[in-house]
Amino acid sequence: MIAGRVACIALGAMTVLAALGPLLAPANPLLRVDVPYLEPSLQHWLGTDEIGRDLLSRVLYGMTRAWFPSLVIIFFSAAIGTALGALGAAAGGWVDLVLDRLSELFTVIPSTFVALATVAAIGSGTWHAVLAISLVWWPWYARITRSEVRNVAARPFVSAARLAGVRPPRLLTRYQLPAAFPSLLVAATLDMANVILMLSFFSFLGLGAPAPAPELGAMAARSMVSLTTHWWIPLAPAFAIFVLAFATNLAGDGLRTAFE
Repeated sequence: MIAGRVACIALGAMTVLAALGPLLAPANPLLRVDVPYLEPSLQHWLGTDEIGRDLLSRVLYGMTRAWFPSLVIIFFSAAIGTALGALGAAAGGWVDLVLDRLSELFTVIPSTFVALATVAAIGSGTWHAVLAISLVWWPWYARITRSEVRNVAARPFVSAARLAGVRPPRLLTRYQLPAAFPSLLVAATLDMANVILMLSFFSFLGLGAPAPAPELGAMAARSMVSLTTHWWIPLAPAFAIFVLAFATNLAGDGLRTAFE
């Protein structure tokens, strides 16, 4: 119970911080508010960047732009994967075989390269990256759903429902899929860190929103030249990425312990 509460608190805190980030920002993240390269102080808690913009404001906006697109990716990937995995497990035969081979194909091909190629083809941008990652991220959830649904199908309560005349569609949605939900929830929570890092990687490569949008990966990339002279500028967005990823890993571990 304690682990589950810690998980909920961690996820809730990150969501609230991401939602309120623009409201908590002390300045406009796109405008120069002071001289460049100011060190962290009471006036600017994280200092200013190479242009003179408030770094705390840019990090708070960047956390919002990293968190909510990651939630969208997880939602659509889990929805696609759950639907295909459940369909294959319930239908069996050639349908299951085709869907299983399709998920294996997406698993074998490096998802990062496929997503990069997709973004390069359709153009850079945050939501283009979200679309590209969502299209290659679903096999993990499809395999979890397929495995859980097939395991639950042999349990006594499912057999009893089948003997009672419950039709296959209702049997799947009422009895089998709910049993797979805990595993899917834990997997999605743990996967948030990977998605956040993937989005930050795309932004780092310049495939996210164009400058001067406050994206954490792009901020870290543009300020790498200042690492040895003005360390706080690249460190602030990098630490924000770490905090987001660490919080989701903590929440995933907590949920896994609670369900166990």
